[in-house]
Amino acid sequence: MPKMKTKRNAVKRFKVSGSGKVKRFKAGARHLLTRKSPKRKRRLRKGGILTTSMSKRIQKLVQA
Repeated sequence: MPKMKTKRNAVKRFKVSGSGKVKRFKAGARHLLTRKSPKRKRRLRKGGILTTSMSKRIQKLVQA
């Protein structure tokens, strides 16, 4: 059976840390920012970490 190809879309959206956790960007920080509070925009700049069940699925796509 051939090796599964890496999904380039997933590589651009997610990063795997050294400990194996998967980092992601938060949604909602691209446009329509004038109506959002500075506190909300500041929180959107910070990344998020995926849950273990979701990170297993993403790692299959990224590290194929």
